Amino acid sequence: MRMKKEKQVKEELEVENTKIQELEEQIAKLSEEVASWKNKYYEAYADMDNLRKKMEKDHQVMFKYRGQGFLEALLPVFDNFYYCFKFKPEDPTLLAYCKGFEMIYNQMVQALEAEGVKEIVPELNKKFDPSLMQAVDVEDGEVDDLVVKVMNKGYMLKDRLIRPAMVVVSKIPQKEEKSEEEALEVQTEKAN
Repeated sequence: MRMKKEKQVKEELEVENTKIQELEEQIAKLSEEVASWKNKYYEAYADMDNLRKKMEKDHQVMFKYRGQGFLEALLPVFDNFYYCFKFKPEDPTLLAYCKGFEMIYNQMVQALEAEGVKEIVPELNKKFDPSLMQAVDVEDGEVDDLVVKVMNKGYMLKDRLIRPAMVVVSKIPQKEEKSEEEALEVQTEKAN
């Protein structure tokens, strides 16, 4: 009987050990699954945080440059004012009108400056800056790359270039050198 009891206790212990082993395996499997889901949660959280930061940055950029389309639509008006102010009429009545238009223009410029718009007006006989200017023509001069004439002002909105200033630049005229073929022809003619 004692043997039977020992055998029965052994069998019960084996059954219990088997159950314990199965439970430990199940715990290990569930722990792996928990770790996997935890990792996926952290990835999703990081992705959402990155998306939120990107959207905030995009919103800030959009808000910062919200007036760009409006400014681009106004540029032809500013160009016309610029051309108009280049000529000074002799008639006092027309001169008074021009003064009025200049005041209106200055008020518009002040309103746009308050929104972060800056005019780019290159100085004559200063070095050409390709980051703010666009050369639309070249004239002969004594020094290369000097601004000779300003055709249109440029404009910036905060730190973004909306339109470069359109300028005419100087270039030293090059003496025409005879090509090698022409030189050979001249030498051949002299030899004959």
